Amino acid sequence: MRLAALYSGGKDSTLALYLAQQMGYDVPYLVSIEPESGESWMFHVPNIGAVPLMAASMGKELVTVGTSGSEEADMQALSGALSGLDADGIVAGFVWSDYQWDRVNRVCDRIGMKVVAPLWRKDQGMALEELLSAGIRAVIVGCYAEGFDKSWLGREIDSAAVDGLMSLRDSHGISVIGEGGEYESLTLDSPMHSRPLHIVRHTLEWGRGGGTLLVDDAVLRDR
Repeated sequence: MRLAALYSGGKDSTLALYLAQQMGYDVPYLVSIEPESGESWMFHVPNIGAVPLMAASMGKELVTVGTSGSEEADMQALSGALSGLDADGIVAGFVWSDYQWDRVNRVCDRIGMKVVAPLWRKDQGMALEELLSAGIRAVIVGCYAEGFDKSWLGREIDSAAVDGLMSLRDSHGISVIGEGGEYESLTLDSPMHSRPLHIVRHTLEWGRGGGTLLVDDAVLRDR
């Protein structure tokens, strides 16, 4: 079965793509929904401009579609992106978001595509451990919940960071995978990458509600 991966550049979509390929699916396409306003009801936004480099590193064909960022526009953009592909379904990195699950399944039902979600309903801590075991390297690029401070921006999600996220879950009730929007991530490397992503320049924005690491320049680096 040929699939297209709904891909944001974050850790969950990368892990879902990796697991789908381990399950034997052929995934030649990455589909990236890019909000014109910088905000989206349905999709990961920070640093989505780095996705073309990731697609090149993984040898995938990238399909990028713009959206105004409203719920209806996001769904129309996804439908339009998928309808023209030679694919039987999509890979999605949902874990516990009923909102995303419902709306993406609604789009796929309408156009006759299957949804493959390898992380769906998986224990959040287990999902993070699976991320580390797979050899996926990702950094935190957005913090939007109480308990995070500026030191988290740019921090790699390694075993020490996972312990820190578990502590924040216990003290502040966050989702340790960030599916409630508590934090966002950017993948730097994985077993699928021929070359890792290297952030050359970045800008840090921090305010009362949290902050974002914005990638100003990035390249693919030789191993």
